[in-house]
Amino acid sequence: MGAGASPVRPVEAVTNIQRAPVAPHLYDCVKLMFVRDGSAILTGAFDGRAVRAGEVIVLSAETLCGYEPEGPVTMTSIFVDRDYAIDQLFWQYADLLSDRWEARDFADELYTKPAQILRLGERQLQRLTPWLDELVALSSEGSLPERFHRMQALLFAVLDVVTPHMATTPIRQSRVQRNAIRRRFAPVRAEARTVARLLREEPARRWRLADLAAVVHLSTAQMSRIFTKAYGQTPISYLATVRVEALTRLLRETDLPVGKIMRQVGWNSRGHASAKFRQIVGITPSQYRRQNREPRRAAA
Repeated sequence: MGAGASPVRPVEAVTNIQRAPVAPHLYDCVKLMFVRDGSAILTGAFDGRAVRAGEVIVLSAETLCGYEPEGPVTMTSIFVDRDYAIDQLFWQYADLLSDRWEARDFADELYTKPAQILRLGERQLQRLTPWLDELVALSSEGSLPERFHRMQALLFAVLDVVTPHMATTPIRQSRVQRNAIRRRFAPVRAEARTVARLLREEPARRWRLADLAAVVHLSTAQMSRIFTKAYGQTPISYLATVRVEALTRLLRETDLPVGKIMRQVGWNSRGHASAKFRQIVGITPSQYRRQNREPRRAAA
């Protein structure tokens, strides 16, 4: 990887012994700060609040926070990529959420406080100590794919202790959430496999449900029900996902105009295509191209 290109890691951890004041900063990620020894006066979101060993400061993305140590203070900070955190929340509440875009709004409703201070106590902190230390050690080794699952396991172990202490808002299910598709793992019927194959082989085709049902000799309602049970989404939603997959590949690998790529994968309306792309990926096609082409240019 060349100069200017930096690896993207969903989780990083660092331990610092600080004696001088740390000016308030904000990060585009979720941050957990574990006070392991000493005490400090917080600035920014908690202006004037004292923290001591055994407490954890939890900050949502773009929340300003700094601190002034009262003597030496040891803190371990865990940084969690915002999209990665949203992805975990999506799976945690998969029975309520239809996609990651909805999970973003759900996160704002569930965690209404952008900053929290949790009192774990020193005994609980001692329980976390070996996990925190290992996370810090793995982070210092750089981006190692073979250690990815171990870092996830350590993060989840830490969160399993921390999250029960966090303040949340009671969940109120919307009508859409109450009617969300409940997917269960089961053998996929041949008819569903055939429909999925057709959609993947010809994503640009103007598919109608009646056309797909006719191929597998089922009624439209039967075909839709069988497909949704197998893949957790309707055939039309599945087709949108397939088109987005093709769109992301062409955005990465070609210099074709965004509008032309959209038509190539089957969307004639740029506005509709952009909305579907953002719903599934979380950013616009232009943002996706920019983010995924710049590292490759730097490496070149």
